[in-house]
Amino acid sequence: MRYQPRTIALLAEVVHPPLAPDPRVVQRLHNEAYQAGPPPWASFTLGDSGPSLSNPATHPGHVSQASFLPDRLLVREEQSAVTVEEFAERTAHLAGRYAQERSIGVFLAQVVTLRTLVNARHQRDTRALLAQDLMRLGDSLSAFERAPATVGLRLAFTSAQAEQPAVGLRIESYNADPRSLFLEVQATYGPVVSGSATDALRQRVHGAYEVLQNEVLEFVARHDQPQGEAGGEA
Repeated sequence: MRYQPRTIALLAEVVHPPLAPDPRVVQRLHNEAYQAGPPPWASFTLGDSGPSLSNPATHPGHVSQASFLPDRLLVREEQSAVTVEEFAERTAHLAGRYAQERSIGVFLAQVVTLRTLVNARHQRDTRALLAQDLMRLGDSLSAFERAPATVGLRLAFTSAQAEQPAVGLRIESYNADPRSLFLEVQATYGPVVSGSATDALRQRVHGAYEVLQNEVLEFVARHDQPQGEAGGEA
């Protein structure tokens, strides 16, 4: 593998028809998880936006939460040790059980967002990698009085066929570590009937990660080359 991605955030939004959150259902799902073994989330809480399941934050920036909103289930793992495989399983199982409990016949959409960091191989500062090697801006940035603190590229890909997601992509420098490249993939999928949701929702999380692994990192590698070779084959 050319790069070792360091995942810093996993988010999944499973959109359903508008439905008033029912705390009793969420608490029942939480109790069910405890009876089956160590639960994915330790706490059940009821806040202004509705019921949620969560784990206590163990360090700055750590979020581990499933929120039951009026039109979607939002699952978040940020600065967490949870793997993509575990995240996919948690999201799919919870959404499937919630659909059963609330008689949800169809999920209208699923949005999967992955954020990760990778180290550049041939530049100490990813702003130079992006501005010089990837976007070939030359000296055009001299038009500004100050050098940019962040340099980035955004791309959007529409869905051309069934089960192919629309994808939004961000490739940016990372201010906390000049050598790290920040990558975000946001994949938006269409409807899925709740009866087959568990498998489909799981596969969609993995599908978004495959976009990162097979397409985004390949694109970066083609430009992350020794000086004078950027743009060649990786």
